[in-house]
Amino acid sequence: MSRTHRTVLVAALAAVLLAPLSGCGGGTSDLKRELEEKKKRPGSRIEPLPEIKPYESFVYDPNGLRSPFQPSVPVVAPGAGGVRPDAHRNREFLEGFSLDTLRMVGTLHQGGRTYGLVQTKDGLIHKVLPGNYVGQNDGRVTTIGDSKITVVEIVPDGMGGYMERPAAIALAATN
Repeated sequence: MSRTHRTVLVAALAAVLLAPLSGCGGGTSDLKRELEEKKKRPGSRIEPLPEIKPYESFVYDPNGLRSPFQPSVPVVAPGAGGVRPDAHRNREFLEGFSLDTLRMVGTLHQGGRTYGLVQTKDGLIHKVLPGNYVGQNDGRVTTIGDSKITVVEIVPDGMGGYMERPAAIALAATN
């Protein structure tokens, strides 16, 4: 490459690199005029800072309190009695459905007995009596009322045992 070609190449490269910087110079008169206008305006009142409330310390006194690392109820060893699901009992059809998918759709008085009418998610309606089992947590029907079917479920208590938990299937609202 000849010396003139190299000179032309360097000049062209310098022009390309310095072109974006040409917009940065001069032309600050508009900015200065706007700044002077802002300085002429009267100042506004500054709102006071919110009052800071003093910190109130708390002294923790564990004497006489239960340790947070110990269970709040006495732990019964698994298998040492208490309520347990009956593993040998024949399962009923409605125990295949989650309790929250069952809907009470009414009652039926027949032969001196009051049946609860329960609809499953597939749209079929089944009759239940107190003592029948429903739901997946060994839920036993205890009472049948006009607006709900009361159930007692047997659920794990989180400590290796089981506990009874009340539940209900409410009468579904009609459209």
